[in-house]
Parts: sequence; C-alpha cells; structure tokens
Amino acid sequence: MLTLNPNKMSERDNYKFLTGSIIPRPVALVTTLSVNGSLNIAPFSYFNIVSANPPMISLSIQRRGGSKKDTAKNALEKGEFVVHITDESNVEAANKTAAELPYEESELPLSGFEAIDSSSISVPGIKEAKIRFECKLEHSLELGGAEGEPACDLLIGRIVTYHIEPSLYHDGKIDPFKLSPVSRLAGNDYASLGKTFTLNRPR
Repeated sequence: MLTLNPNKMSERDNYKFLTGSIIPRPVALVTTLSVNGSLNIAPFSYFNIVSANPPMISLSIQRRGGSKKDTAKNALEKGEFVVHITDESNVEAANKTAAELPYEESELPLSGFEAIDSSSISVPGIKEAKIRFECKLEHSLELGGAEGEPACDLLIGRIVTYHIEPSLYHDGKIDPFKLSPVSRLAGNDYASLGKTFTLNRPR
C-alpha cells in the first residue's frame, strides 16, 4: 500500500488525488443572480445531500487566487440560488457555462439554455433541466487555505421548492434511467449511469 502525506503534496497534486479517488461525483448546475440582475450559470461537482429533514444540499465552491467565484459571491449577497441535476441531454451545454466570463456577463447566451422563473425565489432556473431545486442559503463557511486565507466557500442551501419532469416521477420515486444523470470523474472525464445492483441492508 502506497502511503502519502497530503501536507507534503502540492495543492495541484492533492486536487488530482481527490478528484481521481472520490468518483463518481454528481454535477450541480447552479444559477445565481448578481446584484445588477445578471444571471450566472456554473457547474460544480463538490456537491451533495446534507439533510432530508429539512431538505438541504451542500456546494463547495473553490476560490481562485483567494477571490470568491461569481456563484459564491451572488449566493451570499442574494441568499438564494437554484441547483439543477446535470444529465446526458444537457451536459454539453452545462460544460459551456464553465467558461471564464466577466462578472456581469451571463453564461445564458453561450450555453443556449432558456431561463425560467422560479416559484419561491427571485433567481431563475434552467428550463431544460429535468430536476431543479430552488434554494435559500441556510449557512455559509469559509474554509481551508494557507495563513488564514480561505480557499473555498461552503454553502448549505435549504430547498424550498422541487421541480421535476413528470415522466421521471412515479409513486414518490424517481426513475434514474429516465433521468440519465452524469457524474464527474478526473480531468475532463464524465460518466453516465451504467450497471446498477441491489444490496439489502442488514437488519
């Protein structure tokens, strides 16, 4: 067994080790509004469930050069955001939103997505997504970094409204194959839903 000390590895090497090991990771496509009303869209794979009661999800948004990314900045200022599940039908458009644009320039025209009004918050969602969660910011934490400088913003969002394509949802269950979610691997690689199997939990 090879043993490595993360404290003796570079930030880049730690990143590569983590993103190559913790796979697959679901991909959140997140919309936020700037204070001037520009719609920001960006994908994140440091994303997961926090709680079902109340329903909450987490987003860890890595800073660049110590500065907050637009998504974190907007979510903290407005206290709202929308999370969409990325799937095979929209992953290429979602990938386009990862382009670095000026702060007030929206990724909407670049992606080809269509914005749709939310029901409970002011931030629009993406019409093409099969599942989206309207969220209000519950908690935020500044984490990591050297010499006290934060390296990421951890956002906890409370889901206030679900939206789902009706064909996916039956008897309170979501059909994973009709959803066709994609997941993030390392580098530029993604994975689709492949082989599945069932294990009964011990009593």
